[in-house]
Amino acid sequence: MFLRMRSVCRFAAIAVVLGITGCGIIDKHVEYETIEPDTYPTLTAIGYAPIMSQRGESDSVKRIMAMKASKLDAYRELAEQVYGQKLQGDQVLSSLVVESETLRASVEGVIRGAKVVKAYPVGDDTYVTELSLDMKQVYDLYLTTAKPRRVREVKYY
Repeated sequence: MFLRMRSVCRFAAIAVVLGITGCGIIDKHVEYETIEPDTYPTLTAIGYAPIMSQRGESDSVKRIMAMKASKLDAYRELAEQVYGQKLQGDQVLSSLVVESETLRASVEGVIRGAKVVKAYPVGDDTYVTELSLDMKQVYDLYLTTAKPRRVREVKYY
């Protein structure tokens, strides 16, 4: 009986020691792999700007400013497609009658890798810029900075 009790105590002591230090003994090695989408869309955007409304001393300066403005408008449209558009609305009622109503929209983001497809005047007073954005190139640029990954394999030692 004494030997049996001694064996049980020894077994319990070993179990407690292994339980306390067992978590620290096991180590692991995790391998990651990058996740790549199946398809990559190409986004397109068109920006417009009036020529005669631009500030400038001559028609050529106004035309150049319209070129820049239409390019910025096209970039804004690309940013809307990539990041979405933030909308904020406000409505004021007094005695259940609408007194004022406002709606604001904004977009914010970084567009990398866009290319100008075409830039041309339309009619006498409008300038148009067409942009394209290959999402494969955006993904490649993203991989160089973010290094997205998922667990490929976990090895326990």
